[in-house]
Amino acid sequence: MTRISLTAAIAAFMLISLPTAFAQVRPELITPHQFRVCADPNDLPFSNRKLQGFENKIAALIARGMNRRLTYFWFPNSAGFVRNSLSQHFCDVIMGVVGGEDMVATTAAYYHSGYVIVRRKGSKLKSAALSDPAFQRARIGIIAGTPPADLLVRYHLLDQIQTYALLVDTRYADPSLRMLKDIANRKIDIGLLWGPIAGYDILHDHLPLTATFIAPDANTARLDYRIAIGVRPGDPLWRNRINLAIEKNRHEITAILESYGVPLLDAQNHPIKAFVQLSR
Repeated sequence: MTRISLTAAIAAFMLISLPTAFAQVRPELITPHQFRVCADPNDLPFSNRKLQGFENKIAALIARGMNRRLTYFWFPNSAGFVRNSLSQHFCDVIMGVVGGEDMVATTAAYYHSGYVIVRRKGSKLKSAALSDPAFQRARIGIIAGTPPADLLVRYHLLDQIQTYALLVDTRYADPSLRMLKDIANRKIDIGLLWGPIAGYDILHDHLPLTATFIAPDANTARLDYRIAIGVRPGDPLWRNRINLAIEKNRHEITAILESYGVPLLDAQNHPIKAFVQLSR
């Protein structure tokens, strides 16, 4: 994971501490004394208006570490989310952004996870590789348009899939949970799902399911991602201050993720052993 160097940290501190006369050369674009977050008001396990999501908890931890008051601008996480929130200066950060995202600048990653295969406990479909011939007879659930779809095309599994909507009104629909319940109720055999969603729903709803990180395939889209905080491009000092807060609170951040059942990968793409039930 990306970490800022001690030199960069010292430089950031010195620049932030410059007298007001110097600061006026470039007006402060970040709201003083606040940690303003743009988030979806109904998107568990990530965020909701009641602040029950793990991104809510991590944002609160970072805000306290930076001695800032946490505030929110609520907007549905759908098409135009960045353009209508962060880019309009309604907030200063977006939690849960893929590292290297084009539309925003990103901080150091604060967790690393991936897509998983979910199956019933005791299932005979044990493999983590979709190239296994056993999957040729499986009924497979997938969220439409997500990266594991490349593997289904590559291994000629499209005839067996049940698709679930990617973009929905989260106030009324939860396609990921519906997929997991379809697995538990034997309507489908396995599901391919983003690990943090699968881990949370299995834990929260006490589902008789297990999850395994999908085995990587060099010839298809990546299935693991490092997740960071998004800020506006052109705010390097602000990003560095957040980086320092992430590094200072990394153990507490990991503890929050573990409490929500989020399966984690280390820097070498190996499952963290705390998630034996969710490992390869």
